[in-house]
Amino acid sequence: MQLSLIYARSLNRCIGKEGGIPWHLPDEFGHFKKTTLGKPIIMGRKTYEDHKSALPGRRNIVISRQPDYSVVEGIELADSLESAIAMATETSDEIFVIGGVHFFVEAMPLASRIYETVVQAEIDGEATLPAFDLSEWETTLLGEHDIDERHAYAYKMYEHRRLASI
Repeated sequence: MQLSLIYARSLNRCIGKEGGIPWHLPDEFGHFKKTTLGKPIIMGRKTYEDHKSALPGRRNIVISRQPDYSVVEGIELADSLESAIAMATETSDEIFVIGGVHFFVEAMPLASRIYETVVQAEIDGEATLPAFDLSEWETTLLGEHDIDERHAYAYKMYEHRRLASI
């Protein structure tokens, strides 16, 4: 089983503002969709509440400690990251954690791959990631996108793979 994190962040590590994503980058969302399609995605309750729907073509697992938490059709509930991973492992060899900050931090020691988009701007927001130590990871630049009529910000997409211990 491979656990992957996927997120977009600003230069100052912001990933969320006022309960949502603080930018609209259609091609970057296309990258997210293409990368996660057909795979289980795990998210916390607050990330789920950003859109309150199941992302199509993926097994959607939401983590909530509230046993009676109400979700829409197509969402499965787990009470912890550990139980969400166990559920997802039943159907796939790659699992994605898609948010929020708490679950990225909790999943980081277990992850073998990170798909990271870095929006080339400083953006204020209340959801910020810590700086992960990627010194023992191999990094590949997957692509770059400039500002255009559909994208207010330039961004770079990276794939980080954890190096096998010797």
